[in-house]
Amino acid sequence: MSPSTSTQATTKAPTFADLGVRTFINGYGTYTIFSGSRALPQVVEAMVEATNHYVHMDELMEKVGERLAELTGAEWGYIPDGCAAGLAQVAAACIAGADPEKMTRLPDTTGLKNEIIMQKSHRNGYDWAMRMTGARMVEVETVADLRAAFSERTALVAITGDLEERSTIPIQTMIDMARERGVPTLVDAAAQRPNVPNRYLQMGADVVLYSGGKCLRGPQASGLVLGRKDILKAAFLNGAPHHAIGRPMKAGKEEIMGLLAAVEAWIKGRDHEAEWKMWEGYLDEIRQAVESLPTVQTRIVQPGLANNTPMLAIAWDPATLHVTPAQVHRELMEGTPAIVIHLTQDGLRVNPYMLEKGEAAIIARRLRELLTDREPAPAAPVEGEPAQVAGSWLVHIQYVLGASTHSMELKQEQRQLSGIYRSQFNEVPIEGQVRGDQIEFHVTLGYQINRVRYAFSGTARDGAMQGEVSLGEFGKASWRAERVS
Repeated sequence: MSPSTSTQATTKAPTFADLGVRTFINGYGTYTIFSGSRALPQVVEAMVEATNHYVHMDELMEKVGERLAELTGAEWGYIPDGCAAGLAQVAAACIAGADPEKMTRLPDTTGLKNEIIMQKSHRNGYDWAMRMTGARMVEVETVADLRAAFSERTALVAITGDLEERSTIPIQTMIDMARERGVPTLVDAAAQRPNVPNRYLQMGADVVLYSGGKCLRGPQASGLVLGRKDILKAAFLNGAPHHAIGRPMKAGKEEIMGLLAAVEAWIKGRDHEAEWKMWEGYLDEIRQAVESLPTVQTRIVQPGLANNTPMLAIAWDPATLHVTPAQVHRELMEGTPAIVIHLTQDGLRVNPYMLEKGEAAIIARRLRELLTDREPAPAAPVEGEPAQVAGSWLVHIQYVLGASTHSMELKQEQRQLSGIYRSQFNEVPIEGQVRGDQIEFHVTLGYQINRVRYAFSGTARDGAMQGEVSLGEFGKASWRAERVS
């Protein structure tokens, strides 16, 4: 079938440049905030081919599941619109099965098994995807905890494979104890390599999940789920196109066929050893450009299980080169072309995972430029006496939508601030400082593992304070505070 002729348009495809959106060289990795990876040519071809045809989505997923089983050796496979969507849909399947009466009740889990056992050290921001089904997380830290946690309400044991090195209970023990009790196990291996044979399925896990837009270089809005056919088919039924809790998590025919192409390429068409040598070559080119500069030290950081690539760590004495890692990091992003790499406590790190031919040379040249012939920073202006802000305050925060009123008790020792901050749901410590009339402090608010750092900055004058609060990935808000007598 050729491209659609039923509807015609004369507009051209918009570009990032049309929108004024800056593109950059990605020396950071396959992170969603930086738009993941670049899709393989075969993936793009498969997506274009898919968009020119109509299919029944149930039939498509059935056949794709069979093909994924052939490729990976798993019992079955399916493709949601991301690894997090897979977490939600698998959790829903383990709670409600494929019983429509139960499925339509979620996230109301009254009368259903709804507890998910998870190591405390494995909790992370992505387990929100499982909690949204109505699941209750049960944290364990020891084998004794794990044994005691199982009950008639246990629906699933969840394991974060990407955090395996933090485990306080061996993963094999988690899997074995769950199997003894007939409880399914799920392994979130989003940022790992989906090698064949699959390590986690060989260990006895029932389900393992991967991101489609990371090392697979498939569509960014796709995920790969492998494992037990009954659980995976129920997970698909709990998601789009079916009208269950996962209905908003729609993987289209384009994402499904694109990721299938990426899996085929991973298993049958890519030379992984050659890719690794290419990454090492990129890092060596950057290393050679900077290692001769005064005080510069470089080393190769070998990867763990997740984000499995070598990385180049670069450190130097800021007093000698008259520039800090944070300054270089910012100037790389603000330059042309823009470059994004990791900023660490003691320097910078370059991840070659997503670099294209010629980009390592650009990074090498820019780093050398930014570390060479810097002028000493001008002396800091003399500060006045710090504003006196100790006492009780009401804090009003205006978000892009909605507002909150909190309170705080500030203690002050010269420039240093401490105290207690109270929101509607939390009471947490404050850390900060005041320099002249400039004030900065931060608190951490949130729920369970989902914690957000509220970083306040602004001015303290005439018995009032105001400024901006950074909310990390959630943007910024404005704030003002008034004393409470």
